[in-house]
Amino acid sequence: MINGIINLKKEAGMTSHDAVFKLRKILGEKKIGHGGTLDPDVTGVLPIAVGKATRVLEYMTESGKVYEGQITLGYSTTTEDASGELVRETPVTQEQLTEEAVDQAMATFLGEITQVPPMYSAIKVNGRRLYDYARAGEEVERPHRQVTISEFARISPLSFENGLCRFDFRVACSKGTYVRTLAVDLGVELGLASHMSALRRTASAGLVLEKSFSLAEIADQLERGEADFLLPLEYGVLDLPRVELEKAQKTEISFGRFIRLDSQEDILAAFYEDRVQAILERRGYLYKPRKVLI
Repeated sequence: MINGIINLKKEAGMTSHDAVFKLRKILGEKKIGHGGTLDPDVTGVLPIAVGKATRVLEYMTESGKVYEGQITLGYSTTTEDASGELVRETPVTQEQLTEEAVDQAMATFLGEITQVPPMYSAIKVNGRRLYDYARAGEEVERPHRQVTISEFARISPLSFENGLCRFDFRVACSKGTYVRTLAVDLGVELGLASHMSALRRTASAGLVLEKSFSLAEIADQLERGEADFLLPLEYGVLDLPRVELEKAQKTEISFGRFIRLDSQEDILAAFYEDRVQAILERRGYLYKPRKVLI
């Protein structure tokens, strides 16, 4: 049985579930999950857990993410990205928009902000996905959510053509952030219709795009009898506070017993000789094994 983490380079045109389905066939393993859903048109890092590593998947999805993409100013769409239908046009020229104005507007989104999820999203309202309402032509009140933006910056010059302005950007954000909504809200701040015209995730859960593997590369490695793409289970707990166990403590938690630790963290990744042994949760002055991984 295969156990570990895969830094998958998701390609455009497939859902995150499609990627998992294809990996099950390539690896011959059924127990596979993904961390942090990517829309079909979005490419980049998709954390994958295989075998025992699926037990730490929830801790990978809690981490922040980094994206790079492109914003188009000049028209908006029904889906807030390039796949949607035209909603509104606001032609823009080089004379009316400067890089300084864009940078200043982007800076207003740093820190904790409130977002309203797009109608074309998987959020459930009254038991139905928002995209089901959208496809039926129905509008419903959407729940607001608080997210944190630690970086939102332009990384290319402004490019003007045919009444549109395009530029590349980078954003580092918390779990649950809708980047396409960020692109739309930036347009509102500038007084322009806008949408997100391209996006790729460059980092998630400690995994980076430069060290990711495509489905084809994984299949090729397996044919050669290699498995460089498979990372140890420890990569799944990189974002958790870490504690080193003594041998006696390791034995105690293997039986599911409480142990005393000098820590105030609510959740800990417990290690022994550089191997993760368990996820511990604080209960008063003691720690109880939440998940034993040995």
